[in-house]
Amino acid sequence: MVRGKVLVVAGSDSGGGAGIQADIKTCLALGAFATTAITALTAQNTLGVHGVHPTPLDFVDAQIDAVVSDLPPDAVKTGMLANAETVTRVASAIKSRALKNVVVDTVMIAKGGASLLETDAIGALRGALIPLATVITPNVPEAAALLGMDEKDFNRDAMESRCRELGKLGCAWVLLKGGHVVDDLASATDHLYDVRNDLMRSFTAPRITTHNTHGTGCTFASAIAASLAQGMDVPSAVRRAKAYVSAAIASNPGFGSGHGPLNHLPFYAAS
Repeated sequence: MVRGKVLVVAGSDSGGGAGIQADIKTCLALGAFATTAITALTAQNTLGVHGVHPTPLDFVDAQIDAVVSDLPPDAVKTGMLANAETVTRVASAIKSRALKNVVVDTVMIAKGGASLLETDAIGALRGALIPLATVITPNVPEAAALLGMDEKDFNRDAMESRCRELGKLGCAWVLLKGGHVVDDLASATDHLYDVRNDLMRSFTAPRITTHNTHGTGCTFASAIAASLAQGMDVPSAVRRAKAYVSAAIASNPGFGSGHGPLNHLPFYAAS
């Protein structure tokens, strides 16, 4: 049975591994229903991003209005927002419609290194969108950009301190992902910080050696949003999402010549 509606506000990945495509697959795999507002089109494959076409702001609004008026979401996930104007417009839409369970995936750079967020949009992300978030899900490079720090300041022993600093941006929870931590080669430990209660939890899985991790961040954030839409609390949603993403990476299909996609149906065998 399908339970919970998720509004995904993000960009399209023509290669199918990340973005809206990964978000829809993830929600469906976890038994939730995905609606969308597409913020940008990308010409993209496993080798990189070859072009970006942002959606006109009024049409971003129109998509959100159409969904919220008829299919009110139980959770919202934001992904690629491309520029400051889109960040601000999406934040305004979330605030004016009092949308809840907002998962902000702070998308900035594609797996192949291409920029998915203009530099001047980081301030809008910090000031307008993150304060509306139930949980933010930065990786180390994104967290470094949000805090104006160097990635080398995010070693294993510093992650809890970095979580607390990110919490000062105004969100309710911080999930700081540990996949880019260079001094933890055996495992991937993600730190979840409850800002209001100053409580820290960690979630660890064995590090999987593969270059097929395209869309991991999108998938993780959408799995959290799907779980929140179904009534889970944040720690339970993160625990479920972590297990799902680990299984999706481990069973990746090996498609493409670059950073390949995950298997978004890791619990089902292809016939």
